[in-house]
Amino acid sequence: MDSGVQAGDEAQAGGDAGESHGGGGQGAHAGESAAPASKEPLCKPGMNWYVLRVASNKEEYVRDALERKVKIEGLDNFVSRILVPTIKERRMKGGVAKVHKRNLYPGYVFVEMSCEDDGAIPEDVWFMVKETTGVGDFIGSDGKPTPMPDHEIEGMLAASQEAEETPSLSGLNFKKGDHVKITAGSFENFEGDVDSLDEKRGMVTVIVEIFGRSTPVDVEYWQLEREA
Repeated sequence: MDSGVQAGDEAQAGGDAGESHGGGGQGAHAGESAAPASKEPLCKPGMNWYVLRVASNKEEYVRDALERKVKIEGLDNFVSRILVPTIKERRMKGGVAKVHKRNLYPGYVFVEMSCEDDGAIPEDVWFMVKETTGVGDFIGSDGKPTPMPDHEIEGMLAASQEAEETPSLSGLNFKKGDHVKITAGSFENFEGDVDSLDEKRGMVTVIVEIFGRSTPVDVEYWQLEREA
């Protein structure tokens, strides 16, 4: 998905300069009542996925606000799903594992919705989205929202689902043989080599030299930093 978002950002960069936050229709000025039709179809029949740029740390707020508006304004037939893909991470500290949720794509919200025969987004949906606090703009080109390719959205959704089912140990990115420095605990400032990892407990066994002897010590992953 990242390549699609980046490509859309680059293509839209020129058009964003003259567009105000939360502005008017699809490439139109704020005073125009309707979103202009594109010359060539920009989307396939049925539902398409679009990407919204939103304010940092406002992804879930925007999603919830849009879902409420869809219900209140009766736009269920035009907007199918609004997603903020996340990953669950288990973080170990003090021997206790806690699950935290992290956005896979910070600053973006994904909306599945229909388009008109000419490729334009229905006017009611366009203004509902653009008038929502925290929304920046659609990813697209020439001021027109561009749907995500099917293979990209399918890959993104699969990655998100897999991440939800198998929480990862964030930070446990060491491997056997890595030279590390212990940054906290009883062995702070000792250096050594990683001997083994226990992902379930979030522990790393490091071989350090104590009184001239190689000694294995167990430390939590967050107490380590990799040395060059």
